[in-house]
Amino acid sequence: MNRIIALASLLAIGSTAAIAGPDLQICHGEYALCAASSTDATGRSIVVNGITFREGVSVCPILHGPAIADMNLMNGSCKAPTGKVWSLFSNVKNFPQAPTWAVMPEVVRTFITTSAPGGGMSNMWSFPCVKRQHLVNGVQLADCYGPLNESPWTSTSVPFGSVVGTAAAVGASNPVGGNIP
Repeated sequence: MNRIIALASLLAIGSTAAIAGPDLQICHGEYALCAASSTDATGRSIVVNGITFREGVSVCPILHGPAIADMNLMNGSCKAPTGKVWSLFSNVKNFPQAPTWAVMPEVVRTFITTSAPGGGMSNMWSFPCVKRQHLVNGVQLADCYGPLNESPWTSTSVPFGSVVGTAAAVGASNPVGGNIP
């Protein structure tokens, strides 16, 4: 997943889309890693850079260390509001994953989005998450809210039939990931 993200970021930086693209920065400290998470629609909408998308929620483990952020979506600051954490990307290769939240190796795959329920993708990168109070299998989790079928590279809609990279398991509903340009 991280290799796909890095490649897509480099492609975006070298294109005219980079002008309106992510403002990358490394944040240090606590963050949620949603790379292997599924997403459920909330029934609400979310606005990203002036475009309205359906909102989804993912349950993600909270990790500590350096992570890649898009400052455009985080009010220019790595500091999350009290009781919250940002959902970011990192180069961690082993991290807690559902359903048991045991530490497992990242397994990157691609899939093609469909219009079937759960057949889309989600973007949780640099969106806020609410920390859960209780640990599961020794792991603190967060509920992260972000757009369904929105490109993390361009903030535009990802059409059905797009190739997406993810670390979520096969069969995951609306996996967190990024479309491959």
